[in-house]
Amino acid sequence: MDTFSRNTAPLATLDTRVTQIRSASTSKRRCELTILLVPGFSQLCLSSLIEPLRTANMLSRRELFRWRLIGPFGEPVKCASGIPICVTGDVESERAEVDAGRVPDAAIVCAGGGIEGFCTPAVMSLLRLYARRGATLFGVNTGTWLLAKAGMLDGIRCTIHWLRLTALSEKFEDLKAETALFIRDGAFITCSGGFAAFDMMIDTIEKEFGHELAQTVCRYMTTDSTPDGTVSVATPASLRLAGTSAKLIGAIRLMEGNLEQPLSLKRIAKLVGTSRRQLERLFHHCLSTTPCRHYLNLRLSRARRLLDATDLGVLEIAVACGFESPSHFSKTFRERFGTAPNSVRKLARSRCSDYDYRDGSEARQQRVAI
Repeated sequence: MDTFSRNTAPLATLDTRVTQIRSASTSKRRCELTILLVPGFSQLCLSSLIEPLRTANMLSRRELFRWRLIGPFGEPVKCASGIPICVTGDVESERAEVDAGRVPDAAIVCAGGGIEGFCTPAVMSLLRLYARRGATLFGVNTGTWLLAKAGMLDGIRCTIHWLRLTALSEKFEDLKAETALFIRDGAFITCSGGFAAFDMMIDTIEKEFGHELAQTVCRYMTTDSTPDGTVSVATPASLRLAGTSAKLIGAIRLMEGNLEQPLSLKRIAKLVGTSRRQLERLFHHCLSTTPCRHYLNLRLSRARRLLDATDLGVLEIAVACGFESPSHFSKTFRERFGTAPNSVRKLARSRCSDYDYRDGSEARQQRVAI
């Protein structure tokens, strides 16, 4: 099934559905998953990954899914909120397991901030080994970055947390980065993090064990939203949910998709089927700004993200964001953010050098060593 739909049938029917599911799932084999936790991962993402699987096991009274957690070093891995999560293995021991033929059906990379510091040779090697041995690979939140760094996403449609989407596109030009909750493309599944991980796993349950089980898991967990991986996370939710004009949303998406070579306002209005004047009214009414100002802010916000997350030079960033010269870019950037692009870059590098989820110099040496 390509599309999953959750309904809101009365919970009184749950027992009947569970009985049917238990009978239907007896012939299905168990799915083995390995989850690689990268320090700084989101605990919300981890829970959103595991809880649907746990619930599916409980409702079917069978171990349909089995998972194990591993970390870079084999010791408890701290999530972004500072809570350590115990793991049962490390990268090296997992590589030995896979080399010995014990290959999971899927490997899930669950990561968060500071991902660049964990793109180590050992991690890259393990991910490539998974791919060679036929495991499905999931990238959750910034886990997509690790898959891209390992060279496995060239030509692949993928997504990542929206704050890193621009940096991903600029850093890895051969992949096809999109704004979506989750995307399946062949043996690779990526999601933007947060609650999108829940929708991704519901979709996985449906594909492995059927619509009925996926539907019942949602009902048991008291959720009735429809997981649609193609939903864009770039358009403000307030616009999508408030019944705002489709022409306004279309104009915003055109702007978001044409930051390097900005379209004229006249061209945007024509493409969405309205006049320039009507488009200006829509922006003023719904966003209290002008189309040109909104477009400029999108370009400047992209520039700031690139300064924060990449090593691209100011000239390269200016060009990538549609500015004709570095001087014009710097002047406009300072007017918008009250600081120069170079100052933002210095601050980002300072944060990166101080960013460490583990205590002590020994931890840093270990990270480099692997």
